[in-house]
Amino acid sequence: MKKIIKESLNLLIADRYLLVLSSTLILLAIALASYVGFNVRPSELQLVSHCSAFGIRHLYTDQWFYLLVFGVFGLVVASAHISLAVKLLAIKGHSLAILFVWLGITIVILAWMTAHAVINPVNCWSP
Repeated sequence: MKKIIKESLNLLIADRYLLVLSSTLILLAIALASYVGFNVRPSELQLVSHCSAFGIRHLYTDQWFYLLVFGVFGLVVASAHISLAVKLLAIKGHSLAILFVWLGITIVILAWMTAHAVINPVNCWSP
């Protein structure tokens, strides 16, 4: 197992472009987690957490700490995409691994936009 991990890390270090993209993805995920961690404020408000087509109520609410999941989601996406990209680099080659890391960067940016929209909603009642 140690040998496989060392070989994978050597492949990642040998491919500089993939290393830079992976570092960018890690930094974006850490920045997302810190943004969410610093901007979530405890309150008594119930927030819409998910929706479902089943049941009487279609929108379900949850407590404020549910918003912390956005930061954890970014970290999980980054780690999963980097590990799978390194595995794809070893098996399929450079171009598919690069595409997979770009996909991870896109997902983290979209998660950041969603978290920003949920944490800082526009006040519809002000003129």
